[in-house]
Amino acid sequence: MTCTERHLSPPPVIQEGDRTTPVSSAVLPVVVVLDSLRSAFNVGNIFRLAEATRVERIVTCGCTATPPHPKLAKTARGCDASVPCRHVDTAAVALDELHQQGYAVYGVETAATAEVIWKAAWRLPAAIVFGNEALGISHEALARCDGFVRLPCFGTKNSINVGNCAAVVLYQVLGQWLAGREV
Repeated sequence: MTCTERHLSPPPVIQEGDRTTPVSSAVLPVVVVLDSLRSAFNVGNIFRLAEATRVERIVTCGCTATPPHPKLAKTARGCDASVPCRHVDTAAVALDELHQQGYAVYGVETAATAEVIWKAAWRLPAAIVFGNEALGISHEALARCDGFVRLPCFGTKNSINVGNCAAVVLYQVLGQWLAGREV
């Protein structure tokens, strides 16, 4: 069969544009903690992921860009206005507050003790810490994590872009949370 002979089915209906309201009113019981991320574009990407997965809020720490910020806004595409956000001076202070509020704290890091992401069993509510693109999570914040998860990397690099990493992690948590609920 050649390309011109094959039967072409009609294309699927593609949803274009944004919705006026979320698909679900449910909120994923997760707080995303950004520990001194250098790139405002990465932060904007994470805001967009947070809105798509319906996390509770984002906590920016240290030098992480916080709304309003033009570079963040460019990649957030409006999500910086709809995802609750708060800035705290250090991730250590933010994690102490979240522990007091009953959150389990997970660091996404290349730690030797880190569980591979798809084997992790998340205890919710959870705070998930993403660290600086070059330096990782600060030592003070590492000391406050209840556990660590990692994305395995089989190439020469031991990590991937923080925005891409956040996508994998947040959708993994969302999948486990939805599997335990009636949707």
